[in-house]
Amino acid sequence: MATRIRDMADTAGRTAVQLAKRIAITPKPDSPPGLIEALTLDPWAKSGKYGLGWTYFALALMGTVLLVRMWHFWQDKIRQAIYKQEVEEYYANLYNTDPDYAHAVHTGQAQHFFPDSDGLGEKQFKPRAHFSSVGFVNDTLALFRWMFYRPIPDLAWGSHRFTFSSLAVITCGLVALAFVALYCFLQQPLYWQSIQFGSPPVAIRAGMIAVALTPWIIVTSMKANVLSMLIGIGPERLNVFHRWAGYLCLFLSLVHMIPFYIQPVWDDGGMDVFSRLFPGGSGVIYGTGIACLVPLVWLCVASLPFIRRIAYELFVMLHVPVGMAYVGLLFWHTKNYLASWNYLWATVGIWAFCYFIRLFNLNWTRPWRLSFMVGDEAAISLLAENAIKVTIPTQMRWRPGQYVYLRMPGVSFFDNHPFTISSLCSDDFPSEYGEQYRDCILVFKPYGGFTRKVLDMAIEKGPFHTYRAFLDGPYGGMRRDLAAFDTCILIAGGSGITALMSQLLNLIKRMRDGKAITRKVVVVWSLKKLEAMDWFREELRICRESAPPESVTCKFFVTSAVRNRGMAIEGADRGAPRALSHLFHDKLDGFVAGIASKRNSALIQSVAQGDVDREQELRAEQEDRITALPQQKYLQPHQYPPPPPGPPPSSRYSAHEQSLRNLEGRDYDDEDRDAKKREFHFPPINTKGEVPHFNYAPASPRKVPETSPQDSDVPVRPPELAHLRTTNLPGAGQPRPTSTFGPPSGFDFGFPETPTEFQKSLMRFAFPVPHQIDGGWSVEYGRPDLGYMLKEWATGGADGRGILGRRTAVFVCGPPAMRVGVANTVARLQAAIWGDDMLEEIYLHTENYAL
Repeated sequence: MATRIRDMADTAGRTAVQLAKRIAITPKPDSPPGLIEALTLDPWAKSGKYGLGWTYFALALMGTVLLVRMWHFWQDKIRQAIYKQEVEEYYANLYNTDPDYAHAVHTGQAQHFFPDSDGLGEKQFKPRAHFSSVGFVNDTLALFRWMFYRPIPDLAWGSHRFTFSSLAVITCGLVALAFVALYCFLQQPLYWQSIQFGSPPVAIRAGMIAVALTPWIIVTSMKANVLSMLIGIGPERLNVFHRWAGYLCLFLSLVHMIPFYIQPVWDDGGMDVFSRLFPGGSGVIYGTGIACLVPLVWLCVASLPFIRRIAYELFVMLHVPVGMAYVGLLFWHTKNYLASWNYLWATVGIWAFCYFIRLFNLNWTRPWRLSFMVGDEAAISLLAENAIKVTIPTQMRWRPGQYVYLRMPGVSFFDNHPFTISSLCSDDFPSEYGEQYRDCILVFKPYGGFTRKVLDMAIEKGPFHTYRAFLDGPYGGMRRDLAAFDTCILIAGGSGITALMSQLLNLIKRMRDGKAITRKVVVVWSLKKLEAMDWFREELRICRESAPPESVTCKFFVTSAVRNRGMAIEGADRGAPRALSHLFHDKLDGFVAGIASKRNSALIQSVAQGDVDREQELRAEQEDRITALPQQKYLQPHQYPPPPPGPPPSSRYSAHEQSLRNLEGRDYDDEDRDAKKREFHFPPINTKGEVPHFNYAPASPRKVPETSPQDSDVPVRPPELAHLRTTNLPGAGQPRPTSTFGPPSGFDFGFPETPTEFQKSLMRFAFPVPHQIDGGWSVEYGRPDLGYMLKEWATGGADGRGILGRRTAVFVCGPPAMRVGVANTVARLQAAIWGDDMLEEIYLHTENYAL
C-alpha cells in the first residue's frame, strides 16, 4: 500500500514539473510571434486573477448590503433609545412629589407644567436629530426605493403567465452579467494564433469565474447560512440569487466550452502539447468537462418554474445529490490548476458548516429535550372555510414573521412543507405543557399535496388524535423592527393574515410595555367571507382589548359576492381515500409515539424512585388520556340546522321612507345610537347553549312569512354606502347573526340572492374610505382600493400629512395583484420624502403568502 502511494506521489510530482516547464517557457529570439504574445500579453500562469476578480465583486455587493443593514440597525436602536429616555423623563416629572420643586422654578418657566392651549393641537413631529437621521442618506434611500420598489408587470401569453423577480434582483443579476461579460470579452485577444501556444484566453477566463462562482451558489441555497446572519436577508429571498447565480454559471461554462470546439486541441499540433499532461485517447481532455456540464445543465433547466411545477417532488429529491455530484466532478476536471481547488474546498466547507448549523434548528436533535429523536406532539383542528390549524407545543423559540418546515410522519413521511408561524413566542403566551413550552401555531388553507393530506387525515382521525411533528427552523423574518416606526400599516389578503398576526401581537405587546415608538397601527384584511375571522378570534380580541386607546384601526373587507350555501366540507363525502397509505403512516406514527411512550415510562420510574404506589399512580395518569374519535365511516353524516327565518318587515315606515333611511344610515332609533357607538363593531359571540349556525345566508327581508298579509308593501333595500356605515350590529329587535362574526341576519345588499354581473361589478370595489380614520373597527363589502387608501392615509387630513409619522412601515402579504398594487403606490410615495424635513422613511416589506 505504501509503495502504491509513493508511486502515485512520484507521478503527480513529475506531472507538476512538466506543467511548470510548460508554464515557465522563456521566450527566445527565434520563438514564434504567437508564442511570445501568449507568454507576455495574458499568460496562463496568471489567469487565477479572474477568479479573484469575481470574488472581489461579490464581496463588494455583500458589503454594500451589510452597510445598509448596519445603518438601519443603528437608526432603529438610536430612535428607540431616545424614545425610552423621553418616557423615563416624562414619568419622572409626572410622579415628582417634591413640594419645593415648583417654587424653585425661575420666573417665566411655569408654563412647563401648564402649557399653552395653542400648542396642544400641533402635529407631534420633532426636528431631526443629527445622530439619528441624515437627510442626504434618507433622500438617497428614497430615490433607490422610488426606482426599485416598482414591480415588473407580468407577461401573459395565451393561458401562460410569466412572473418576473423584483427589479432589485434583476438589476443585481444584470450587473453581474455585465461584469463577467466585460471581464471575459473586453480584453483581447480571445484566441491565440495556434492551439499549441495554449488554451484560448476567453475559455480560461470564463472557467475560472465559473469555479469562483461555485461557493456563492452554495451559500445562497442553504437554509441556515452565514450570509443570512451577516446581511439579514432570509434564505427564501437568497434562493432567488441562488437561481440567478446558477444560470450565470451555466453561461460561463458554455463560454468556457465553446472555444475548445472552435479551436480544437487536435488541430495545428495542439495534441502534442496537451498529451504531455493528459494521456492520449483517454478522453480526459474533453470528457471531464462534459461530465461537469451535464449535471449543471440539468440543475438549471429543471429549476425553471414551468418545469419545476411538473415534477416538484422529483426535483427536490434529486437537486441536492446532483449538486454534490457536480462539485465532486469539478475536483476531477480542474485538477487544482490555478488554485481552483481553493474555491472548491471553500464550497465544501460552507456546505458542511451550514448543515452543522442546521442541526441546531431541528426540534428533535437536542438530547436534553423530551422531543429528542421523536419530535413534538401536534394537534390538528379544522377551522371555518376549510382552514387547518396545527398546534405544536415545543421548546423551540422564534421571532415574529418567521417560518418553519413541518414534517409529520403520520401524514406523509417524505413531505417537508414550509409554513409561517402565526403565534407569538412570548412569556405572556405560555403553553399548557409547561413554562418552557410555547404553542407553535400554523394556520393554512389546503390546496394539494401535503396540505390536502393533512385535511384528509384530520377528517378521518378526528380532533383528539395527536401526531408527531418534526420541525426545521425557524427561518426568515423581517430585517427591520416594526417597533422602530411611528406608523405601521399591515395589509393582508386571505390567508396572508398568518404572516401579520404575530407581528401585530408583538407590536401591541411592545407598545403596552413602552418599548415601541409606534403611535398608529392600521390593519387591512381582505377576505372572501366573514367566517375567516374565526381563525384568529382570540388574537383579534386581545388586540382590541390590549392595544392603547385609539392606536389600532382594523378594516375588514369582504370580497365574496355570493354567500356560500354548501355546508359539506369538500372531501368529507369520500369513502376512505389512501387506505394503504394511511395504514403505513399510522404504523410509522405509532412506532415513533411508542418510543416516546417508553421514554415516558422510564421517566415515571425515575420520578417514583422505587415507590410502587407512586409508580402505579403515575402510570394510571398516563393511561387516562383522551383517545381518538371513531373513524369517519362509523360517524353519522353532518346534519345542519335550517337557516333561521327572517324577521317580519317593520310597518313603522313606508317602503319609500324605509329605503331612504337605509341608504342614509338611519336604520336604528336615536336612543340606541349612543349605546351602539360604544359597542364592539363585531357581533357578540354565541353562547355555549346555542346551536352553532355556520355559513347559511341570512333570510332576505323581502321574504314575507306566510302569516303576514298578502297585500303588505315590502320595502326594497338598496346597498348601504360604505362611508355612511358606522356599525354592523343589529338592532335590539332583530335576530342574532348567523355566524360568530358577520353582519346581522336582517342585513342584505338589496340585490337578488344571485346577483347579476352588473351587480357583482358594483360590489367588486368598496366605496372610498373617509380621510379621517377613527379608532373603531369596521367591516365593509367589496375589494379595497389599496392604492387610493394609501394615498389618502399619506396626504389626507387638515395638514396634508394623513397618518404617516416620521418613519412609516408598510407590511403586505397576499396574492401577487395585491403586492403589486401596494408596491407601486409606496414607490410613488417616496417622492414625498425629498425636501420634506418632517418625513424620513417609508419602508415596504412584502411577503409571499404561499409560505
